[in-house]
Amino acid sequence: MKLACIESMSFLKKVSKCLLIVFVISIVVPSCSSGSDDVVFVTPDPEPTPEPTPTPDPNALTAKEITAAMSAGFNLGNTFENGNNTCTLASVKPIIDLYAGAGMKHVRIPTTWMDRFTASDHLADDNGTLNTNNTRFIELVKVIDYAISKDLYVVLNTHHEHWLKDNYDGSAAFDTKFSNLWTGIATYFKDYSQHLIFEVLNEPEGNLGEWDGNGPFPDPTSSTALSYVRKVNKVGYDAIRAAGGNNATRLIMVSTNAQGNEVMIEEVYPNKASLPGGGTDKYLAIQVHSYNPWSFCGQTGSNSAFPGTASIETAIKKVGTHSRLLDVPVNYGEFGVGRDGSAASPSSERNTDLVRGYYKTYDDTTISQQMSYSVWDDRGWFGLINSAGTTFTNNIVPYMLQ
Repeated sequence: MKLACIESMSFLKKVSKCLLIVFVISIVVPSCSSGSDDVVFVTPDPEPTPEPTPTPDPNALTAKEITAAMSAGFNLGNTFENGNNTCTLASVKPIIDLYAGAGMKHVRIPTTWMDRFTASDHLADDNGTLNTNNTRFIELVKVIDYAISKDLYVVLNTHHEHWLKDNYDGSAAFDTKFSNLWTGIATYFKDYSQHLIFEVLNEPEGNLGEWDGNGPFPDPTSSTALSYVRKVNKVGYDAIRAAGGNNATRLIMVSTNAQGNEVMIEEVYPNKASLPGGGTDKYLAIQVHSYNPWSFCGQTGSNSAFPGTASIETAIKKVGTHSRLLDVPVNYGEFGVGRDGSAASPSSERNTDLVRGYYKTYDDTTISQQMSYSVWDDRGWFGLINSAGTTFTNNIVPYMLQ
């Protein structure tokens, strides 16, 4: 019996030893290196450490402070939004130098991402995914970098996005695509300083609200249009804020509908609750445009339709009053007088004290209302410089800034 017990114990020890060997072998694998007898011990991957939520810079400038610092600025029109002018740093560098030398403090760069240009030259695909290898995008970045190097603020927007404006129906399909677009833009530029400003959507129109008589689009004061423009602005706003980096304190501008018209500010944003962020975001501003009245300002207009200086001042001051009510600063992102050179609208009308006075009124009144402004310059009907971008024409800008 004793012998049997000893043999049984010996057997159990052998079994245990075999099980231990099998266990060790199971966690050891041969090295994948050719001709090597080394072994690699496989250990489970550690749990990923979640990235900390970025803390907004307590020293970041507020929207009011940036708006004041932006002061007078200009539009780099007919360039990155439609390609009528060459989209390269070499071609626009003289323009930036000219305006900066005159005392302008910012440049607005209208940019179309998914429209106007041929599909192969869109800056984002049909899903809103950014194409950073696109030549126009590469040049755009160079222009932004150069303007910032000149200590200018830069306003970057989404401009002629009619795929969105003309077809928006409030659905997730459009919201997702627009969110993807702004996520890509904001992520790419997330480490840029507050000198880079994002404008969610230029001149909301089409299904977002447009004065087109009996056309297919809703009136801008309709509940549908107002709901749509607020929602689209919030979609872009949310995407930017969620992109991280310096986007937590980046100045974001949202616009009114009816082509961004100044008269719509009270309708689109009647109170703080109607704003993205619920009126608590101190890095938010509103952008409005004015070519009022079109019979004077439009490229087919006439100096005989000038409404008078007091009328222009009153309209700007009304916007200023609402800006103070909301406690949100305003940028006049576009204004100007164009003439197409026809017999009814001769270009010579722009070379007059009346037109120079119009521009001067915008400079004086917006600045007095603690606003900033970006005068429209397309090097065409509304042009303020010569074709080479080296000199001002009609003495409009020097007169405006004096």
